[in-house]
Amino acid sequence: MSVIVEFAAVVVDIREESRAEGRQRWQMALDHTEFCPGDTGTLEAIAPSGVKLVVPVLRVVADAAGEVWHVVEKPLAAETAVTGRVGTISV
Repeated sequence: MSVIVEFAAVVVDIREESRAEGRQRWQMALDHTEFCPGDTGTLEAIAPSGVKLVVPVLRVVADAAGEVWHVVEKPLAAETAVTGRVGTISV
């Protein structure tokens, strides 16, 4: 992945976007983001066990209120500190 921008944030909200054929997609809102609608990239966090978690951001959307949501297949818990990396991902 080619990193364009890196930033720190905290997950503030999670909601289910879709569920089909046993697969779920989630939307996560952050307290701060450098992602714009149409961007892809990753969110990274450290689990309590010390394991590094890397969550691909499949796409970014804005709702009617203008809030930016990061679409992922595996959400992180609210209040999780993350490092966001805006760039190109292979999914």
